[in-house]
Amino acid sequence: MAQIERTPRETKAARRNLRVSERDDALICEAAALAGTSVSEFMVDSAKVRAQMLLADRTQFSLPRPAWDELQQMLDEPPRVIAELERFVRTPSVFSDE
Repeated sequence: MAQIERTPRETKAARRNLRVSERDDALICEAAALAGTSVSEFMVDSAKVRAQMLLADRTQFSLPRPAWDELQQMLDEPPRVIAELERFVRTPSVFSDE
């Protein structure tokens, strides 16, 4: 039989208070019961999954191998010279004393 490695429980000191409609509360309670967890645990787990999904969209992306190779090639190329951008960078800022 495989052993399950358990990590020590993290102390839960932070609190979140929120208001929900009766309809939402009933839905959440029903789902928590179906999952066999407390409402608190269900809400925390659900919020963590959503947070991880949102953050992953901003920190990770995947590409098919040909697209990844093309991206790598583009990143390895020297930067393009954009005359308008060079002019903009050389123009004194409206916030500078010049």
